[in-house]
Amino acid sequence: MEPLLVFPDPPPEWLSGALDAAAYPWRAVGDLGAAGRLEPEEGWAGAVVASSEAESGLSFCRGLRKRETPLVPLLLVVERRELAELELREDLFDDFVLAGASVDEVAARLAHLFSRTGRGKQHDVIVYGPLALNLETYQAALGGRPLDLTFMEYELLRFLASHPGKVFTREVLLSRVWGYEYYGGARTVDVHVRRLRAKLGEEHAHLIETVRSVGYRFGSVRWLPGTVPGR
Repeated sequence: MEPLLVFPDPPPEWLSGALDAAAYPWRAVGDLGAAGRLEPEEGWAGAVVASSEAESGLSFCRGLRKRETPLVPLLLVVERRELAELELREDLFDDFVLAGASVDEVAARLAHLFSRTGRGKQHDVIVYGPLALNLETYQAALGGRPLDLTFMEYELLRFLASHPGKVFTREVLLSRVWGYEYYGGARTVDVHVRRLRAKLGEEHAHLIETVRSVGYRFGSVRWLPGTVPGR
């Protein structure tokens, strides 16, 4: 997939984190001139435009729309106080999102825009609230912050999140995640679950639930446009 054009440079930290967590390649620019100079040969996949102190998001969108080939799709990031300015200016952008939006909302709006325009490649991504798992790159992020997971920690989290609400015994997890040739005991699963919960943090450790005398399950998950419920 070609990179998204992102304005301004540097973008707000929450926005760059959301784009990384949603697994969209992007490149930030500080002005329209840089947008032209740095444009890939295949063109930009689209743009995510926020306001900056030097230039408003709407002004930047206007410049992108005036190009010889108007850039689409455009996702505009606005502060709540700026909503009134959007009236009668819908031609300058394709959708908008409020500043500080969650990872799943940014991912859903971009997926929706790409589905409308037919542009961009959609990654296989599992998104639950602030948690995002990229099934292609084996990356995981929480609230835009990359999680430092070992390969087997990622595989265990991916497997559980791919089957939300379903309870798995330790023996099944050993065979499905570690493989039939793995001879480790059930304690291996407990150790990895404990490490995962620690890395998810106290606020999100509950995503992996213990079912007494049975095993573990991942909490209910809402699938978003452009995501998949596992393999």
